[in-house]
Amino acid sequence: NRNIGCFCGAGSLAVGHQYSSLGTQPILCGSIPGLVPKQLRFCRNYVEIMPSVAEGVKIGIQECQHQFRGRRWNCTTLNDNLAIFGPVLDKATRESAFVHAIASAGVAFAVTRACGEGSATICGCDTRHKGPPGEGWKWGGCSEDVEFGSSVSREFADARENRPDARSAMNRQNNEAGRMSLNDNMFLKCKCHGLSGSCEVKTCWWSQPDFRVIGDYMKDKYDSASEMVVEKHKESRGWVETLRPKYNYFKPPTDRDLVYYESSPNFCDPNPVTGSFGTRDRVCNLTSHGIDGCDLLCCGRGHNTRTEKRKEKCHCIFHWCCYVSCQECVRDYDVHTCK
Repeated sequence: NRNIGCFCGAGSLAVGHQYSSLGTQPILCGSIPGLVPKQLRFCRNYVEIMPSVAEGVKIGIQECQHQFRGRRWNCTTLNDNLAIFGPVLDKATRESAFVHAIASAGVAFAVTRACGEGSATICGCDTRHKGPPGEGWKWGGCSEDVEFGSSVSREFADARENRPDARSAMNRQNNEAGRMSLNDNMFLKCKCHGLSGSCEVKTCWWSQPDFRVIGDYMKDKYDSASEMVVEKHKESRGWVETLRPKYNYFKPPTDRDLVYYESSPNFCDPNPVTGSFGTRDRVCNLTSHGIDGCDLLCCGRGHNTRTEKRKEKCHCIFHWCCYVSCQECVRDYDVHTCK
């Protein structure tokens, strides 16, 4: 299990490192570091779905690390810090936007799946969004209740975003964009019935896709995120900050788009202030012209090359019936790392 950390300060989720296996131990809500009072009340009222909340944060972090594995910022986490991404989330960058969106989506996803599997007694299958059956199929199975999962994510993640400032407005927008990605990617999953699976009748239900689909979808949203500017307004409750698009000639963002209002650091060199780890010693792709290539990933510093020997299965033969025998070969591979 990868440790679950706290998106504290600028972050919206808070689940302590020691709760990476919440499902296997009693939950003491008061001992989870970083919870604001509203999250603490939520934890105590809905303690049985807190393991799913923690699981959602974990899969969100894992998906972030997959999507950014070949980029200068690769979603690195810190095991000895309550703020698991360090200072990276302190600025209102597009990286912060993605982390909030994918984590909020992860919580909604994990809670929705747990409800459909019957892991929690306070929720179950969705019976509201069926509509008329289609030609050759009828409704059956357990449609996943993504509205309930999203409401849990909204109540828990957005509990920290109640300030009248620009950062809270940004976080709320990106949290909701992450959750809406689940609605946008639900699909009909069907099972065939009949003699020898002849599919005389199909039963179908609404299902979430693999979370990788959500990660790919949100990565596209990251690439097209809208840059905003902060405006201040005087209201009866005091000064309130809102966001508006920086460029009028671009299409304004919708509820499904990610927004940010501060530029990202280049992440080329270590910088404790920005949280950058730099790219020195990172493995790069010599043949790629993209950001994972040695030219861009190494920020023009050049790269080193070393040869590694790896054991692999080879000369495999299928035997009737029914097994495969292989030999073990040692092959040389060139590994390129940034200077």
